[in-house]
Amino acid sequence: MPAPLPESAPGAVPTRWYREVSGRQWKAMFAAWVGYVLDGFDFVLITLVLTEIADDFGLGTVHAASLVSGAFITRWLGGALLGAMGDRYGRKPAMIASILLYSLGTFACGFAWGYTSLFVARLLIGMGMAGEYSASATYVLESWPTRLRNRASGFLISGYAFGTVLAAELYKWVVPALGWRWMFWIGVLPVLVALWVRRALPEAEDWSAEIGAAGARPNPFRPLFAGPGRAAVNSVLTVAAGAALFCVFTPVGAGMVPALSAVAGACLIAFAVQLGGRKGWVLYVALMATVFCAFLYSWPIQALLPTYLKTELGYSPAQVTDVMYYAGFGTMLGCWLAGFVGDRLGTRKAYTVTLVASLAFIFPVFAVQDSLAGLGVLLFCMLALSQGISGILPKYIAGHFPTETRAASLGFVYNVGALGGAVAPVLGANLAEGMSLGRALAVLAFGLTAVVIVLVGGNIPHRLHLLTDRTAESDHLVPAPVPERGASVGRTGQSPEPAG
Repeated sequence: MPAPLPESAPGAVPTRWYREVSGRQWKAMFAAWVGYVLDGFDFVLITLVLTEIADDFGLGTVHAASLVSGAFITRWLGGALLGAMGDRYGRKPAMIASILLYSLGTFACGFAWGYTSLFVARLLIGMGMAGEYSASATYVLESWPTRLRNRASGFLISGYAFGTVLAAELYKWVVPALGWRWMFWIGVLPVLVALWVRRALPEAEDWSAEIGAAGARPNPFRPLFAGPGRAAVNSVLTVAAGAALFCVFTPVGAGMVPALSAVAGACLIAFAVQLGGRKGWVLYVALMATVFCAFLYSWPIQALLPTYLKTELGYSPAQVTDVMYYAGFGTMLGCWLAGFVGDRLGTRKAYTVTLVASLAFIFPVFAVQDSLAGLGVLLFCMLALSQGISGILPKYIAGHFPTETRAASLGFVYNVGALGGAVAPVLGANLAEGMSLGRALAVLAFGLTAVVIVLVGGNIPHRLHLLTDRTAESDHLVPAPVPERGASVGRTGQSPEPAG
């Protein structure tokens, strides 16, 4: 792991932070950022054209919203498999595999002939997106200087927001003239640029130093296949989890959703217990719950905002594009801001402060009815604070895990929690049957944001981890400085989280 840079000598002019980042590290950031741009572009397409698809296929609001959920169903599996690939063979091969998966899935969406075929293509997108998150995040975080890793995380995730802005701009020109299918076909073209850039990438520094140089390749899935019996049981659990989730989010499981959800949850928790082991399973489950709640507060708005604008406010495609610009750039600026604040205050404190500030904007956003500019400004501020802070979510999660299992652990934990994104649009649509869609989105966003404030601000996952492992480090990515002799330390043997 790169050592922290020494402090400047007294009286010396401090080095600008961007000069601490080498050309190789900037190249790593750019390549991974391009992947996130494509990730955001490909994934947000379904939310932009949801009403057009619903009209073509004769779908109701809840049924159509399940298409957004489809990509989340396979995320847990894609995150685990491609994450394990990143731990064993390197972050770079896993990034390339993930971008191929979600780009081909997006291209296939353009050929869908009905609800089922489109849903299946969304499953492929979900696997690729999951791998992109774990591989690219670990790649950049392990490549940048230690003290700038919140910044690296924020810059990286801002690519997703830029991809949504790009998709919104194309939506305005493409859909009215050519139809919704062309949006998906266009979405496959930029993959050529990303693959060309990534061909010459160096491997992540931490992985190369700690894993690649050692020669012994880790196998994060070893606990799942410790013997023939366990391997057979876990194979059955994999099929059961996938089948249960598929039924939950399609008409196949009508009337059995609570039972099927319990089956899927039990299977995924069983995997978490095995992967985390006796000392780490509590951490896995706590982080999964935290990410789940984070998706529940952010994804109802992210998935159903275009629908809200078109159906309740009566906005035209051009006006929807204008609002999505405010939303996308607000989130992107928020990701950058989150990185700087995170390096300054520490990851958890930055997360908590910005989420608390975002609460002031939630209800005003959905109270605006007749002012496009007013809605845009309020939405910009709300998303800069609420969704922008997700820019340091990869840093927050990845810091809990050591290098040899970081990609697989991040991929599994984050993408199981991301099932909150599958539940969110359906939950929002269902709530909207008893109240307006705008009010439903506001209630979900406010309530679940408060829950995440408690979980992250209270350091609940790490505190629970200490119950099973009293020596657990609070941050593997930015280790606390070794205390001077005689200085007091916390329960973990580490000094508090550094401020930057």
